[in-house]
Amino acid sequence: MTTAAPRAYGAPPPKEGYTALAERMTHPAKEGPRGTDTLPVSQELTYTWDYASKRVDLRALYEKSKDLMWNARVDLPWDTNVDPEAENTPDETIPIYGTPVWNKLDLKRDLPRLRRHMAAWMISNFLHGEQGALLATAQIVSSAPTPDAKLYAAAQVYDEARHVESYDRYLRDKIELVYPPSPHLRKLLDLILTDPRWDFKFLGMQIMLEGVALGAFGLIHTVSNEPLIRAITEQIMADEARHVAFGVVSLKDTYAGMDPKELREREDFVLESSQLLRDRFLGEEVCTEAVAASAPMALFRKLLFTKIVPNVKRLGLLTPYVRVGFERLGVIEYEHMEPSA
Repeated sequence: MTTAAPRAYGAPPPKEGYTALAERMTHPAKEGPRGTDTLPVSQELTYTWDYASKRVDLRALYEKSKDLMWNARVDLPWDTNVDPEAENTPDETIPIYGTPVWNKLDLKRDLPRLRRHMAAWMISNFLHGEQGALLATAQIVSSAPTPDAKLYAAAQVYDEARHVESYDRYLRDKIELVYPPSPHLRKLLDLILTDPRWDFKFLGMQIMLEGVALGAFGLIHTVSNEPLIRAITEQIMADEARHVAFGVVSLKDTYAGMDPKELREREDFVLESSQLLRDRFLGEEVCTEAVAASAPMALFRKLLFTKIVPNVKRLGLLTPYVRVGFERLGVIEYEHMEPSA
């Protein structure tokens, strides 16, 4: 069995101990949403009494996941000084860059504040998406039909907890601002979490949401020059690649020969999820209507589908019906890209 790579920032626990560390995490961001929401859900729970491995590929993925686990507290350079108003990503990536709205800005006064809000908006939605993944994967532990899938899903629950911890700490300590979830993201999370069917959990979270996240994280990692968010993103991307592979492997052959009525429900879900994921990055919460006409943002939203389209095809869901929907979204060109897993 292989062993995990040495930790880059493997410092021992601080002298004040774990309780003091936990107490440091109790303060919320200076600005951001508060409180909780309750969402009534129902789902099937599947016991499995035969614990022998049924899926060697999933069991191997579970073993790999254990070997590659990391600790957000000690494996990330939290002592990095982050100026949220600096040009941590090129200003050209701001959706309103070059528009008439941009030209009206007082760049000395307005641009630093805009940078902070754009970073907070983007990373806040990553944070909320990771909480959704945490909840959905916990549901998969209950509903997955094989012991191998249950074990891997349990390992992924810990991955998602790490991701929530990392983005939350970055927003609270470095940006000091958290945005509420995009209404499009919230709608998709609610759809995934309330649907009782196990394959919808995999399709919605592992294929659709995690697939877009992988594309978004890759772009952020490429363009950002801020070392802490690059380190966070690099660690999370490695986890997300396994999560997408989990979905692809788990759903293999699920849709072959499915009843046409049931298949149409999956097709509609893929297209609705795609539209919600695309609209999630319109940025109307932080910018103006100029975002919708932004050429860089339009390209960014298209590139998010580089993992989704080939994996949907691999699962046999790139039907003529779905193909028309992807053509309308302008992302069908990615069908021949190398799929995940």
